[in-house]
Amino acid sequence: MPGRLRGRLRYWFDGTMDRGTPALIGWLGLASLALITLVSGTVVVFAREDTEENGGWPGVVWMSLLRTLDPGTMGGDTGQPLFLLLMLTVTIGGIFIVSALIGVMTTGLETRIQELRKGRSRLIEHEHTIVLGWSDQIFTVVAELVEANQSERRSCVVILADQDKVDMDDEIRRRIPDTGKTRVICRSGNPLQRGDLELVSPDTAKAIMVLPPVGAESDIDVIKVLLLLNSRTWRGPRPNVVAAVQNSANLAAARLAAGEDALVIDVDDIAVRLIVQSHRQSGLSTVFNELLSFMGNEIYPWTEPALTGATYGEALNAFALGVPIGLHRANDEIRVNPAMDTVIGEGDRLLVLAEDDLLIKAVGERPTIVESAIATAGVRTPEPDRTLLIGWNPRAAKIISLLDRLVRPGSVLDVAAPRQPVEYVSGRLDNLTVGFKRCEPVHRRSLEALGLDDYRHIVVLTDESIAPGRADDRTLVTLLHLRDIEIQLGDPYSIVTEMNDDANREVAQVTKADDFIVSTKVISLLLTQLTENRHLYAVFADLFDPEGSEIYLKPAASYLAPGAEANFATVIEAARQRGETAIGYRLERHSDEPPLYGVHLNPSKTAPLTLCEGDSVVVLAED
Repeated sequence: MPGRLRGRLRYWFDGTMDRGTPALIGWLGLASLALITLVSGTVVVFAREDTEENGGWPGVVWMSLLRTLDPGTMGGDTGQPLFLLLMLTVTIGGIFIVSALIGVMTTGLETRIQELRKGRSRLIEHEHTIVLGWSDQIFTVVAELVEANQSERRSCVVILADQDKVDMDDEIRRRIPDTGKTRVICRSGNPLQRGDLELVSPDTAKAIMVLPPVGAESDIDVIKVLLLLNSRTWRGPRPNVVAAVQNSANLAAARLAAGEDALVIDVDDIAVRLIVQSHRQSGLSTVFNELLSFMGNEIYPWTEPALTGATYGEALNAFALGVPIGLHRANDEIRVNPAMDTVIGEGDRLLVLAEDDLLIKAVGERPTIVESAIATAGVRTPEPDRTLLIGWNPRAAKIISLLDRLVRPGSVLDVAAPRQPVEYVSGRLDNLTVGFKRCEPVHRRSLEALGLDDYRHIVVLTDESIAPGRADDRTLVTLLHLRDIEIQLGDPYSIVTEMNDDANREVAQVTKADDFIVSTKVISLLLTQLTENRHLYAVFADLFDPEGSEIYLKPAASYLAPGAEANFATVIEAARQRGETAIGYRLERHSDEPPLYGVHLNPSKTAPLTLCEGDSVVVLAED
């Protein structure tokens, strides 16, 4: 029986020790109390004279406590040998207890600091933006959110990723040293775990972005996170949820997992559309980067009661700073570049391209239109294209299929790759004839053997069978060869290429390629825009859809007589007469100069403007 009781007491003691630092401190406190009580009682019983000299029982207890906490206190003690021995005993016992207490508190404090550094504490925020996941795209996303929140008094961006919190904090500070009024908070946790999701207070967030992670199975993680978000019970208004999947085949499953209230975009599809549209008109990616970025011009829904009853065409020159690009109907219908005679109804809002909504202001007097400068030349009839596609990756077949819908009948596309693909397209082509030429893209002689002077456009695809950084290096070598061959041939073709890392785009400027498509950056910008305003999804979906109005960079000579002095209001009027919306222009002489590459969106409508041969006008048009 005594052995069983001893075992139970030991088990109970072990259980209290498992409770951590507070339990240890409690036991040390009890040990101190027991020591002081025992010594004080002994003094009172066996050393009465010393007890009376030191203030009785309370005084002895106080003396014992001081000697327990500070060994040097007994240095001036006087009295009977028993009293001095007892004071020495309590002092020695105090040394052990205080030493243990300091050790326990130090260990507990270090443990707490480590927990804080791990980012496992629960967040208490309101109206914050949550980013789930970590990749190189995070820096673009955070920088854009910081820019978007500049006018806010206080804002917060919270990142939850399965990374070390300290490492995430250091990387954010290194890549984005100035976050302005926006606080960036990192939490370490797995977005695939419901308990970890609760660390970032999703119930009080205004928006949640699911960032696609790096890896072949990244879509699986995105779908799992969307399922977790869709299945949870929200204690308040559901935040705006946006996500992206890499593979088009997973889009339907992701949207089913996300539910009706979330937005899921297709990375592959947008990259393909951007490549196809850019290969036919250089500078398009720069236009999209500015439209999608919070730096520069953005799209704002704007209510202008004075224009109610007017037509869309009449509203094009109705703002001093800002260009209308479409209508947001009262029934939530989005119409980009509608017919010029479309009447602006009650409750309709204009979609205005402007640097800031604070700068949008209707003009009192319409700008002067220089009628004599408007070009009278007819529209040029598109000719069949000859395109060379260098390299092969999973997007190539989609590029060919989409290109077939846009080119004139009789167009030709040749694929140049080390190995012939198993299949070019999944269906029959109507306008495009596809061929194959064996080629090693990084070898100059292999490129020269392709007969490059026969092509009008060259598209260089990144190799996804190797690491992204190495693939960009190989692409750079290919571009240098192509540009040098082009100089010798007399500039017969344009070059559009994919890049994995936007930093390599700056390095690649020396190749003077006509356009660089960094799909990861475009997707990051688009996700950030939709996080702030989900209604813009319909606008960008229309711009990327070849069936609707798209962005074109058309020859300036079709709008203004070359060399004639006019203004941008005249360009808008010339485009209006053709059923198009002009939003800017591109100067050929500045096309190699970053960061704008000659592109000017939403310029002054009244400043003198002269466009020459080779310049382009940026318009929204159906063809």
